[in-house]
Amino acid sequence: MAIQLIEQSELEHGNLEGFLFGASVSVIFERAQREGIGPRLHRHPYDETFVVYSGAASFTVGEEQLVVSAGQIVVAPALTPHKFVTLGEYSAHHIHASPRFETEWLE
Repeated sequence: MAIQLIEQSELEHGNLEGFLFGASVSVIFERAQREGIGPRLHRHPYDETFVVYSGAASFTVGEEQLVVSAGQIVVAPALTPHKFVTLGEYSAHHIHASPRFETEWLE
């Protein structure tokens, strides 16, 4: 098996949808430069893991709310409604446990 090298700059929308490359996960490379950025409430039929590298965001996962900052990881379990809003600059990888992005928007 050959190693596959993927240039992030060549990814459609800058994100990795795993099935296009034979991978079992998909990844959103999230970067925000200001406060107030984030998706509305939604859920997935699989877990989503947020690995925060810089900055912070306020997350709602199910009935819980928490502030997640650089060096922290939060997991939204499958079928659990979730959203976040940035609290300034924010950089994270959002790992979807699926080779395809599947999102049900709830608001």
